[in-house]
Amino acid sequence: MTGTRVLVLNSGSSSVKYQLLDMQGGGRLASGLVERIGEQSARLKHTPLATGGAAREWTGPIADHDAALKAVAEELAKDGLGLDSPELAAIGHRVVHGGQTFTEPTVIDAAVLAEIERLIPVAPLHNPANLTGIRTATALRPDLPQVAVFDTAFHTTMPEAAARYAIDVETADAHRVRRYGFHGTSHAYVSRATAGLLGKTPEEVNVIVLHLGNGASASAVERGRCVDTSMGLTPLEGLVMGTRSGDVDPAVIFHLARVGGMSIDEIDTLLNKKSGLIGLCGDNDMREIQRRLDEGDARAKLAFDIYIHRLKKYIGAYYAVLGTVDAVAFTAGVGENAAPVRAAAVAGLDSLGLAVDGALNAVRGDEPRLISPAGARVAVAVVPTDEELEIATQTYALVRPTHG
Repeated sequence: MTGTRVLVLNSGSSSVKYQLLDMQGGGRLASGLVERIGEQSARLKHTPLATGGAAREWTGPIADHDAALKAVAEELAKDGLGLDSPELAAIGHRVVHGGQTFTEPTVIDAAVLAEIERLIPVAPLHNPANLTGIRTATALRPDLPQVAVFDTAFHTTMPEAAARYAIDVETADAHRVRRYGFHGTSHAYVSRATAGLLGKTPEEVNVIVLHLGNGASASAVERGRCVDTSMGLTPLEGLVMGTRSGDVDPAVIFHLARVGGMSIDEIDTLLNKKSGLIGLCGDNDMREIQRRLDEGDARAKLAFDIYIHRLKKYIGAYYAVLGTVDAVAFTAGVGENAAPVRAAAVAGLDSLGLAVDGALNAVRGDEPRLISPAGARVAVAVVPTDEELEIATQTYALVRPTHG
């Protein structure tokens, strides 16, 4: 096989995000999103990047992921980029949870599928949708390598001291209870891009990566290897997020069950979907929270202050874990766009060598950039994440020796 293109699929429970990339200098050829799968009012938006044409959008019934991917294939075919093209080298799939088994991108076969399925109990919201996307894509192109790139893989280098919870070892092992971490594809890409921004290799720098979106996580990356991260067994642990609580005393759960009379499912919904920023002030959009804060809204200020307090704690903790830090990198929707969050997160940390230049911090852009003052001991950077490119790069590197 001589193809140089990789189709990246990110299959959610009711959505499919996709990008088609040419790995030999052709860049992005197409991208799109199918959402509300299973509804009569499903929506597909397709952007033909290779031709520079206008985005195409339509709404109508899409019964399932099989129908969604067939619709995507039809849109790609209109641009001469169909799934049947000999130029397509592989399909790369984002898979959220790979447990301890998958530490690197993996060509998918029956055994890999079975293991991803076995991990559903520790990723009930994500792995089933990822499996659906894989099976559908395989049915459409059974001759093509399908590659899984795992969100957890980058974090498998954590030492046991960081990965273990301090609970009975036999119980933990029996139920696979440990800290896995998530957003690993983003942390891998951003830590490497940050090193490049400093003119160094990943092995030459220590970086704290702050992936701040609706989901949020931090990582401590020592010379290219993750040594700690804020998310744990699930994506609930760690930073304050859009709808997730992040760190809480585990006894809160017992208290809500015993005193509040709440069921386990109700507490699960509370902590995952009704907490974080939305639980604190009713909004999970940082732009709206900032607008309210500027107007003197007390609940918005409390939510912002709690968000920043938790963020600072993790910056300080990971500074201690790494010993020396070369850069702190902000990424994802909030990290890339919310200048007030970046400024507040490092405010008062001058003794750690951390500061932002107000003018540089205010600049918006799509390229990696430094926002710290000239000569700062620790660089503060904004590095737009590119998980699709990372998945495509890892996928192509895996299949190219055999199929290139």
